Amino acid sequence: MNAHKLIDGKAAAGRVLAQVKKEVADLVIDGINPCLAVILVGEDPASQVYVRNKVLRAEESGILSIEHKLSADTSEAKVLNLIHVLNSDPAVHGILLQLPLPKHIEETRALQAIDPRKDVDGFHSENVGGLSQGRDVLTPCTPTGCMYLLRETLGDLRGKHAVVVGRSNIVGKPMAALLLQADCTVTVLHSRSRNPQDLARQADIVIAAVGRPRMIDASWLKPGAVVIDVGINRIQDGDRSRLVGDVDTDDVLSLVSAVTPVPGGVGPMTIAFLMKNTVIAARQQFKAQQPSEAACLSIS
Repeated sequence: MNAHKLIDGKAAAGRVLAQVKKEVADLVIDGINPCLAVILVGEDPASQVYVRNKVLRAEESGILSIEHKLSADTSEAKVLNLIHVLNSDPAVHGILLQLPLPKHIEETRALQAIDPRKDVDGFHSENVGGLSQGRDVLTPCTPTGCMYLLRETLGDLRGKHAVVVGRSNIVGKPMAALLLQADCTVTVLHSRSRNPQDLARQADIVIAAVGRPRMIDASWLKPGAVVIDVGINRIQDGDRSRLVGDVDTDDVLSLVSAVTPVPGGVGPMTIAFLMKNTVIAARQQFKAQQPSEAACLSIS
């Protein structure tokens, strides 16, 4: 395998987390201890692993983490009440509601209950709308991590043609918005797209976020493309299971200029930018609590 073509997400995440740790230390000197509250409802095994990794990265970065583990039968009202309590707590700067939720809890209602200033996942409609308008808001962690990898790999993205395969609210749509902000020409492919392979072959950048194991092979790509594989799919390989992405990495490696592996590509970046968002949220909330210069002048 051409290892030099693989984009090392773990190393990139390490660089982001090192910067986060420095920023946290600076905030602590100013009397701010960034705090992330994590809510986990139920005992989904994958969610438990994700939460454990997030809490570990927070501790390593100096971010205080608070875990709220609730049973799967916890009522929606209790979850919403907990979110309200955390919204009102000035010591909590970020709130992460781990998805998926049990079926009796409406996901949209729960996410909308989080204070947009503490919405470190970037899923609240105020942050989603702000992103589409180009405002300075908290952005979803996975697409933001993808942008970091693209800039490290390609530098200036202006004028590049980017194809996003998938239109989910969590990855596809915000990914397209971030690419537009970077002055890319953006095409979004989905289940109703006609001739998707022909369209993808025109792209300098392909973001695969469709949730279908190894769907993107060499026939989708032009020589020299940069491919970011967001997919995480568990498949059975003989008597064991393993993780693969939406891209057939072995098939595309000789064609592309760079591609993210699965695992070890985008995954670590998601957690790194969750920590980054927590620091941004802490700084913004602290700044909002300070009296403005105009107010100080009027008082004096």
